[in-house]
Amino acid sequence: MQLKVSRIPIDEPEILEIRCHKITDNVQEIISFVKSRQGEISAEKDGQQTEIPLIDIFYAESVDNHVFIYTANESYEVRLKLYELEELTRGRSFLRVQKSMLLNLMKISSIRPALSGRYTAQLKNGEEIIISRKYVPDLKDILKGRELKPMS
Repeated sequence: MQLKVSRIPIDEPEILEIRCHKITDNVQEIISFVKSRQGEISAEKDGQQTEIPLIDIFYAESVDNHVFIYTANESYEVRLKLYELEELTRGRSFLRVQKSMLLNLMKISSIRPALSGRYTAQLKNGEEIIISRKYVPDLKDILKGRELKPMS
């Protein structure tokens, strides 16, 4: 497979085109990666609305019926339920790791076993997140390259 990158004028739209004889696992992996890097979500901090790129989000957490998203150094409130955010980020490297938390798998620097079948994820910003044992099988499936089963 050859790779060709061309610079274009700033006023032209950027387009990523994949030309292939057949959609192999490698091509599908490239497509999934590109899709995971797209998108933004509206969030609020100190009364100001802002758009946060999905790739900047480390994790999202539901606390007292409010959903917060966390970037490397900031936190924002979103006006979505956690399950709505989960649907919005489906197929984009986000995984539910606790009843009240979604984690961006692209922000993990390491994972290690913890007590009682749980795991601990060390994030690239130094934070540690506990992955509850209920969600460990989903994490293992993703790490092995398997698709998750749809929610029922």
